[in-house]
Amino acid sequence: MKDIDKFRGCLIGGAAGDALGYAVEFLDEETIFSRYGENGITEYDLVNGVAEISDDTQMTLFTANGLLLGTTRGMTRGIMGSYPSYIAFCYKDWLRTQCEKYPLNEEYPYSWLINIPELYNRRAPGNTCLTAIENGANGTIDEPINRSKGCGGVMRVAPIGLYFETKRRTIDEIDMIGAETAAITHGHELGYIPAAGLVHIVQSLSHNEDISLLDAVLDMKEALRRQFTNRKHLSEQIDLIDKAIALSKEDIDDLEAIRELGQGWVAEETLAIAIYCSLKYSDDFDKAIIASVNHSGDSDSTGAVTGNILGAYLGLKSIPKKYLDNLELKDVILEIADDLYNDCKISEYGSYHDEIWEQKYIYKTYKRTK
Repeated sequence: MKDIDKFRGCLIGGAAGDALGYAVEFLDEETIFSRYGENGITEYDLVNGVAEISDDTQMTLFTANGLLLGTTRGMTRGIMGSYPSYIAFCYKDWLRTQCEKYPLNEEYPYSWLINIPELYNRRAPGNTCLTAIENGANGTIDEPINRSKGCGGVMRVAPIGLYFETKRRTIDEIDMIGAETAAITHGHELGYIPAAGLVHIVQSLSHNEDISLLDAVLDMKEALRRQFTNRKHLSEQIDLIDKAIALSKEDIDDLEAIRELGQGWVAEETLAIAIYCSLKYSDDFDKAIIASVNHSGDSDSTGAVTGNILGAYLGLKSIPKKYLDNLELKDVILEIADDLYNDCKISEYGSYHDEIWEQKYIYKTYKRTK
């Protein structure tokens, strides 16, 4: 059964890891530890009093918007396309927030998120995402748009695992929505297979009370083997997952372990580092997030994915207050999490109306009031 605290925990946790890691994303480990001390960065490095999120959390929000846009379309019109197609539409709106100024002069937007001025900030967006979306955002697994396996595909798909239950869709179908969403911009097998893996873990943890984190990871590994049997690079991902599991059980320095797994600039490494940190500190969000960002790599993405996993596992209640205070767009993130949990209740032939929902996912005119 789904749990709203886990929905909130997953998205806030991802944003917290993103914001903690964003401050050190392009620093090598020597610089990180000399600047922040022997434990590295352990609390937000605020900019004008704000813990800034990066493109990771921005795109995660637009992923969630795309899911809800698609469902609302289907519920109110009786017909809809694929979920990745609606997510791709919303990514086009995200691209405009990166290239244009607020407010947009747009009569028919896809996403109400374009009405949030704070999203009009470029926070080191990935070139692959920018280019792929600019060129149409039309990549698929069967017709890849490029050969990129950067982490831009995996770092944004957690809402898919949260949103879907296994009552109407099999776990394999849910995982594949994650893979196809990553393939919109990342065409390499290792650009989209890790996305399916993250979706699987998040779905398992957020919809089951009695599953352990390790069992969720092991089940994900078997699901990847089942779904991507003929993919020639699958074994590379499986080997990295196995290494992450093994390292999490050893008495080893976190930085040394992460060096063995990579730097996280590519998706298979991002997932592996997040699995290691989550398993190593499965009952301690703080320690896991700190470990996940203090290395010479893509710290915001490894932090974001670790936060997604542990947030889904432990819930918002287990995230320390220091990660909630000053987090940029915290209220928007919580609102999106609640929308994913509550879902669309308007139907084509029903009498139920929800003015706020309609403003968000039908007319896209909604503007938050502070």
